[in-house]
Amino acid sequence: MAHHITHTIRVGASASQIWEVLGDFSSIERTSHAVESSPILTDIKQGVGTKRKCNFYDKKSVIEEIVRYEEGHSFSIVLSEFSMPMKSIEAEFSVEKITENSCDITMSMDFVVKGGLLGWVMGALLLKPVLKKKVLKNELIGLAYHTISGKLVGHTMPESDDLKLLRS
Repeated sequence: MAHHITHTIRVGASASQIWEVLGDFSSIERTSHAVESSPILTDIKQGVGTKRKCNFYDKKSVIEEIVRYEEGHSFSIVLSEFSMPMKSIEAEFSVEKITENSCDITMSMDFVVKGGLLGWVMGALLLKPVLKKKVLKNELIGLAYHTISGKLVGHTMPESDDLKLLRS
């Protein structure tokens, strides 16, 4: 049984500004505090079928493949070759224009935990809250911060004073 989580933030940047950064599938390391590098593994550089390998600072990695792509608005990825106790993970990123200078950025994730009923309970009680707060929220903040400031996120999240830039 799959778990679903979603997180949205509103930022003071245009949807096209956010998409310009988000749509560059080969450089998530500019916006993520966890990813050290993300080389493209396919001849396809954008759109359905594009694969990247996210190499994390902790020396682990994951393969991500775009399975759905809507230029300027959203894409979905399937993750594979990961070390987490999951059977499957799929994530979606989307950008929704609010005004000329603000937009909502959403990341959602569907995942199935290994281990039957016990795994499902672990997913509901432990993984969902951690993934929502530590992964989804931080990925969106990093994306917005880099888009607005032009600064690399690096290995640590921006300080709270730096995040004042994000308000719309």
